Amino acid sequence: MKPWYYDLKLLLRSKVAAGSMVLLLVLTTASLLSGVQRIDSQREAIARIGALHAEDTAAVVSAHGDSVDAGTAAYYSFQPTWNPPSPLAFAAVGMRDVAPIMLRVRALGLEAQIHDGDTFNPELALAGRFDFSFLLTFLLPLFVIALLHDLRSSETESGRERMLRSLPFRTRWLYLRRSIMRGLALWLCVGVPFVVVAISQGVPAGQILAVLALAAACLLFWVVLCLLISRRAWNSGVNAAALASCWVVLALVAPALANVGIERAIPVEQGATIARAQREAVNGAWDIPRDRTMQQFYASHPQWRDSAPLGDAFHYKWYLAFHQNGDDQVAPLVAAYRDGIERRNAAAAAVGWVLPSVGLQVALTRMAGTDMQAHLAYQDRIRRYHERLRQFFYGYLFTDKPFVKSDYDRVPPFEPGE
Repeated sequence: MKPWYYDLKLLLRSKVAAGSMVLLLVLTTASLLSGVQRIDSQREAIARIGALHAEDTAAVVSAHGDSVDAGTAAYYSFQPTWNPPSPLAFAAVGMRDVAPIMLRVRALGLEAQIHDGDTFNPELALAGRFDFSFLLTFLLPLFVIALLHDLRSSETESGRERMLRSLPFRTRWLYLRRSIMRGLALWLCVGVPFVVVAISQGVPAGQILAVLALAAACLLFWVVLCLLISRRAWNSGVNAAALASCWVVLALVAPALANVGIERAIPVEQGATIARAQREAVNGAWDIPRDRTMQQFYASHPQWRDSAPLGDAFHYKWYLAFHQNGDDQVAPLVAAYRDGIERRNAAAAAVGWVLPSVGLQVALTRMAGTDMQAHLAYQDRIRRYHERLRQFFYGYLFTDKPFVKSDYDRVPPFEPGE
């Protein structure tokens, strides 16, 4: 154990190494606290939903009296939905920083409501928020370079290399041992704060170990790269420049080029296109004969075909019917959008096997439940809930059942786990 002890003393005696480790410790703590603060603020916002929804419902009831038309209740009643964060979300905020995590919906056309919330371009969110994932992806490699770029060249430049070669052991094992020591020190600087925060956030032990393994894999890649560069027998300045160039290419340039290539290879319409198409279908329905609208609706919802015929007066079942027809009309656009996004995700995951920075981001956001797949799953939960919500109001509108004040309490609530 003495060689390891001496290597540790040598590491701690270096002002550059000690300062780098302290700085990494500070940045790691800051990244973790930044992620926790962001996720805590989202949890607090979600916790206020119940009280705010109760106030909103009370205002609707007060405005329309004890007995109202079910269509009026459906039109003015907004129901909240939300996407609660996972315990690990603080480590990789991901899509939660750019995509809606709460959405109020009505029993009208859904697709416009969903895609009105997508006021972001997910493909442009490259680096993301300063969180633990950002630190591992972009900053940790720089600390590896700072500590290992002159591991061998400094010995050559100081004249100690010849003396080391004269000793009765292989210098390669000396450099390997020092590399392991420095890599382990960096791993502890990022791992210890993460474990402390993860335990306080209730992250399962399996996920904690998985994140530590990802951090170790990231470190291993850059340590090996530093060792390969050091074998070129360049001086310390050239080593640092070469490694910095590798970092720029692997962490910044190559992911950006891959992103552009994926976008061009897999074109996807923006969500606003779907919202606009749905609105055009709804607005155009005012000029279509009402019987044709109802026949189109009954074709996809035959269970309500026995509803009483429409009279000359306005009826909300016709209004909700052409909203549903609008959703049905844009269904192919929605399917194409979903397929394109999923294909892009699959392509990005494939790129992750080549580019470690991309692979690390993909793995962390997947474990944290903050990737695009998690956002699409939230949209699916909204769609299932909206179906329940529509069927609830259809039960009044298509049977002419009276809707009274107490029926507001019977409106199905959103369940995040459904």
